[in-house]
Amino acid sequence: MKQQFPAIGPDFTTTALDGRIQLHEASMICELSYAGLYFHTSGEANAFFDRVEERINETGEHLWFFLVNTTEYRIDGEAWFAFTKRGTDLREYHAMGLAHFDSSDFNVAFVAQHKGTDQHDPTNFTTRAEALDYLRTLPSKRRERVFHTPNHIKSDIQRRVRFDRAHDICEIDLTGISYEHSRDVNDIFNWIEELIRPTRQKWWFLLNYNGTRIQSPAWVQFDARRRAFNHSFALGSVRYAMGSETETDIRLRHESRGTRPNIRNTRDEALSRLVEMQTEPAV
Repeated sequence: MKQQFPAIGPDFTTTALDGRIQLHEASMICELSYAGLYFHTSGEANAFFDRVEERINETGEHLWFFLVNTTEYRIDGEAWFAFTKRGTDLREYHAMGLAHFDSSDFNVAFVAQHKGTDQHDPTNFTTRAEALDYLRTLPSKRRERVFHTPNHIKSDIQRRVRFDRAHDICEIDLTGISYEHSRDVNDIFNWIEELIRPTRQKWWFLLNYNGTRIQSPAWVQFDARRRAFNHSFALGSVRYAMGSETETDIRLRHESRGTRPNIRNTRDEALSRLVEMQTEPAV
């Protein structure tokens, strides 16, 4: 049976989403508009946050103040988990501060009713101007230059790569690896590619993700390098034995593209799936 993936509506194409994402370089503000947007599925939530992260990554600056228009947007139950998790990750790793505004009659009344009480949210405003004024009072956490300290050693990574030439399988052991930032991502992919490129062929990849962690600051670069790597070197790939949090992240990020992440619990199951893929007709 063909696997079904959450649909992505026309409001969540790259072009449509770019109209909802503005990066104000001078004021260090990332402005997002949820206004009137309806998140029906987790795939749509992932598509939105994928594009926000891509746009942030393109700037070379990972810290921003977030100004969010939340007027009359809706989230279905199916989209709630992905929306909440991706939004939390975005704030944790990219936000120096947050302000949201909602000009609806409901929010105007809500803010007036709860002002000065324990239920007052100091980041909730009724106009864009008020939210913007609040962000301007917050200190910047940016540094003049960000230097990522490398966390891995070339020899350790390359000893984890093994070639089964009889079956055209390349097995990569990423046990316990934590990708903390883009430097770690680039180092590890570069070192693995150094071994694969001289073989002058594509491989079936068997990937051990036992205890592997891809931290939020590394995700955008990891995703970009993974796709380029697969295009250049992979006939197909299967992952196995990954931790639950990393597995959840990978499944969420594949949803917005309608692709199968090929995740299995054990090496034997992953190898069995790889053999199936080798015999499947090309499409």
